[in-house]
Amino acid sequence: MNKTLLIIGFVWPEPKSSAAGSRMLQLIAFFQSEGYQITFASACAKSDNAFDLSSISVETVPIKLNHSSFDEFVSNLNPELVLFDRFMTEEQFGWRVSEQCPNAIKVLDTEDLHFLRRARQQVFKANAKVSDVDVFSDTAKREIAAIYRCDLSLIISKAEMNLLKNQFNINDSLLFYLPFLVAQPSEAERGSYPEFEARQHFISIGNFLHEPNYNALLYLKETLWKGIKQQLPQAQLHNYGAYASQKVTQLHNEKDGFLIKGFADDVSTVMQKAKVLLAPIRFGAGLKGKLFDAMQNGTPFVSTTIGLEGIVDTNTQDYCCDQPEDFINHAVKLYQDKSLWKSQQWLGFEILNTKFSKSEFEVALRQRLKALMQHLGQHRQQNFIGQMLQHHTLQSTKYMGKWIEAKNA
Repeated sequence: MNKTLLIIGFVWPEPKSSAAGSRMLQLIAFFQSEGYQITFASACAKSDNAFDLSSISVETVPIKLNHSSFDEFVSNLNPELVLFDRFMTEEQFGWRVSEQCPNAIKVLDTEDLHFLRRARQQVFKANAKVSDVDVFSDTAKREIAAIYRCDLSLIISKAEMNLLKNQFNINDSLLFYLPFLVAQPSEAERGSYPEFEARQHFISIGNFLHEPNYNALLYLKETLWKGIKQQLPQAQLHNYGAYASQKVTQLHNEKDGFLIKGFADDVSTVMQKAKVLLAPIRFGAGLKGKLFDAMQNGTPFVSTTIGLEGIVDTNTQDYCCDQPEDFINHAVKLYQDKSLWKSQQWLGFEILNTKFSKSEFEVALRQRLKALMQHLGQHRQQNFIGQMLQHHTLQSTKYMGKWIEAKNA
């Protein structure tokens, strides 16, 4: 008999639009390999870019916010495990899951720490540095409360693991480091990739609705590309991403070689044609999916401290360029110097192989979930803060939800 997993999504997965969408499909693949029958539920409307989950035998169910119909649905499904894709979905539906299915294991996939991303964005706009005051925000209180209410939270970056353990004193038993579950390209695949001479132009990629990506695009347009183009007059920058609004498309300039290409139907194809990926991310959190796409396709990249966080040693000057002049110079050198280009391509393969072994993380997650299932009662007894937050949330959120439902009736 199949085990049952309910995934409650803030949005329907869009793996071709965002790293979060790719991450969700990776998790689905893992749980299917473990024999789970999966139901994906969301209160969000589906976009044209939403992945067809039925094509991989995942049942989809639309649900309503602040509506008791969810109670009957989850009670009838009676899942062994419930996965929330963001802390906001845990806030909305976690109390209902606990009330209807108290024995279901609750797992939170943080994607990235939203409170950290927001804090960095705020201080960036204020031209300041992140302080404890910025990090210890109302969003942090909400997100960390969700972590405590769940039995396990999946954390995508070691930097964020350290932040939660060292600054917020969250116990290891509630956290599990799980980066992207990406397959390393085989030797045969690596050998089939276009070589240095067969590639041309620069590439940037990222969902334009995501503020860090749009900011990086503007930074390229207004600050970085001019310096690169002066030294490489024949080069172009091909900017790919989903949801290119008018403010994005108006940046397109054929004369300057700054081209808005829009949605990339196949990331691997466009990534393998490009010689260098430019990713000047100046705020954000988590791991950057675009850098993993680049490493998987043998495309060297130039990025920043924020972009490389959790991937490489950000003290290494060659790979971490926060100043415009450094970024421009390294991009040009990487574009022209075959030896450097090959060296960084090899480094990308090595990083995937040594730091992000998909099979090793899947084994570790399997063992962690098995131990959690065997000792759930003891695990919850040791998480008294979580029990306390669960008690109060069940009261406050429950009656707020019921009030909204009654108001909308």
